Amino acid sequence: MQNLRLPDDLSKVVESALLEDIGPGDITASLIEPGIQAFARVLVRESAILCGSPWFNEVFNQLDNSVKLEWLAKESDEISPGQTVCKLSGAATSLLSGERTALNFLQTLSGTATATRKFADAVAEFGVRILDTRKTIPGLRTAQKYAVRIGGGTNHRLGLYDGVLVKENHQYISQSTKSIVDQMGRRHIKVNLIEVEIENLDELESAIASGANRVMLDNFSVSDIEAAVRQNNRRVELEASGNVDLNSIQAIAATGVDFISTGAITKHLKAVDYTMLFDSED
Repeated sequence: MQNLRLPDDLSKVVESALLEDIGPGDITASLIEPGIQAFARVLVRESAILCGSPWFNEVFNQLDNSVKLEWLAKESDEISPGQTVCKLSGAATSLLSGERTALNFLQTLSGTATATRKFADAVAEFGVRILDTRKTIPGLRTAQKYAVRIGGGTNHRLGLYDGVLVKENHQYISQSTKSIVDQMGRRHIKVNLIEVEIENLDELESAIASGANRVMLDNFSVSDIEAAVRQNNRRVELEASGNVDLNSIQAIAATGVDFISTGAITKHLKAVDYTMLFDSED
């Protein structure tokens, strides 16, 4: 599994989420008598991959750093329906005010990690790597990219600033893939990823000749992916993309491509069902 370093913007993202939910103050929680201490536990209601505990922790750290949290499962663990994954204790008002924001991070990031794990497991025997895309929830790009890594996937470029991906619209405007790659050299632009998207086999040789180190096969049939792999003969990395789901991914992986990218793991995710229940101290 690759580097699981936490995103640098974690605290800022949590701060924004708390402001969105609490605003100038939690009116309902303010009706509760101050000083009441409470205990709570977080349960998961379905099978999942646990992800998002650092964001969960940061919610309560920012709200009230006297709240105590005890995790009974760790990031990337497989968790089961009815399992208690975390216990909390502290001021009742703090637990109530942070509940929804904390669970929102947990359910969303666990959903991303769980979806990614399903895709990664489906192609484990082929050695192909599952890539994410930029099709992420606005404001949660780095968090979801982290969740993809937790689930066993690999990150594509983070944004438009750390890699080059020449897509069909760029080619339509410039009329030349080669000119775009040449422009990089003239402007002394250095990035690790230079990728060109192609729509059919006829474009493969020009994409390789452009100087790209990866070619994206966009919406290719399985037979055309196989043909591209043979024609490429490992000169550049090949990435298959477009309409990838759990029903099609094994056939794509068997072609010998290096990467399969899918937006499904970040934009079609199903949030994991967690709940926080208040009860007596164990």
